[in-house]
Amino acid sequence: QVQLQESGPGLVKPSQTLSLTCTVSNGSITTNDYYWSWIRQPPGKGLEWIGRIEYSGKTYYSPSLKSRPSISRDTAENQFTLQLRSVTPEDTAVYYCASLSRGHWGQGTQVIVSS
Repeated sequence: QVQLQESGPGLVKPSQTLSLTCTVSNGSITTNDYYWSWIRQPPGKGLEWIGRIEYSGKTYYSPSLKSRPSISRDTAENQFTLQLRSVTPEDTAVYYCASLSRGHWGQGTQVIVSS
């Protein structure tokens, strides 16, 4: 069973860059037809898809976040990372990494943007 685990700071100051890492176990992030996403859920709101990196390394992002997110990977460590630039308090949320098509999710990590 593929497992995902998010890690990163729980508190980020406004205007800084949020950086989260997802570590994948029991499966390789380069396996064909696997797509690795970041999703978030602000308090009291629904899930929002941020973007994904494919097994090939290709990336896609939600247009609503404009050019703020960036997803990269470290194949040696079997990890993929989200960076979200210029955060505001509206970026406060629980952040999840997931392989949506396979139904594998991390447990989520709370990130608060506050000075």
